[in-house]
Amino acid sequence: MPIFLSYSHSDTEFVDKLALQLVKHNVHVWIDRWELNVGDSLIDRIQHAVDGASALLVVLSPDSVESEWCKRELSAGLLRELEEKRVVVMPVLLRDCAIPVFARGKFYADFRTNFDDGLKAVLAGVAKVTNASLARIQEDQYHVDWSIQSAYDNNGDVVVKATFIQIPKNEPYTCLTEVVIVGDSVATRAFEAVSAAENLDVARLRIWEAFAEKVGEIYELRSLLEDAEEKRFVIPVSYEDGLVMAHVSSRRMGEDTGKDVLLNITGLINESRDQMLAILNKPAEA
Repeated sequence: MPIFLSYSHSDTEFVDKLALQLVKHNVHVWIDRWELNVGDSLIDRIQHAVDGASALLVVLSPDSVESEWCKRELSAGLLRELEEKRVVVMPVLLRDCAIPVFARGKFYADFRTNFDDGLKAVLAGVAKVTNASLARIQEDQYHVDWSIQSAYDNNGDVVVKATFIQIPKNEPYTCLTEVVIVGDSVATRAFEAVSAAENLDVARLRIWEAFAEKVGEIYELRSLLEDAEEKRFVIPVSYEDGLVMAHVSSRRMGEDTGKDVLLNITGLINESRDQMLAILNKPAEA
């Protein structure tokens, strides 16, 4: 989901510079001038953007704190934060001004003296809702921390690796699942084309979507972990006229409770895919 920028149009030059830097860091940004089309309702479009945002950056300056539009956008963003506790509302201090009540005591990005330092603070503040490479899957009885990365092997072929650590709330063990996807030369060229046209995160997502779709077609991928022995699967996946081979392994660590653990690997794959789609604001591939 996008990052929404609330600002006064007198600060347009700064906001454009900030937005372009965020885009370079693979952050999806919503700015009224970039997204509004002729005939759109300004109120409806801005309300929809704030309602669908994962973070709201409020640029503070003497002009913005008096702006009626900024007050309206800020009110909508704070309402969602209070109701759902999911929107990151982050003050961006551009120039000295009267700090609004909502911003007092909040972590803020200070651009008054150094743009680069302020940008680092913004990126750190929104990382939780903009980083498609790692996240947490939260369930009632456990949570799963996962990450995904990519590299190239000695043959120059792309390798996408995902790691999942499932941690139960009330059990003395954890479960580790690793997926290593190795592409052939055709799949590698397709990966590089998507990376160049979009970005690296989207390129990883597209391979991960192809893998998730294949797993859904063939079976529910589950692993029965009876002891410390590793369970392995190898799954061939077609990708953009090429082929990738997915090597899946799972094992259990910690205390032996005497009980077997049935690990739902399909669920991990689908949940991580959905989180990536949401963060990157991308539709699922048809």
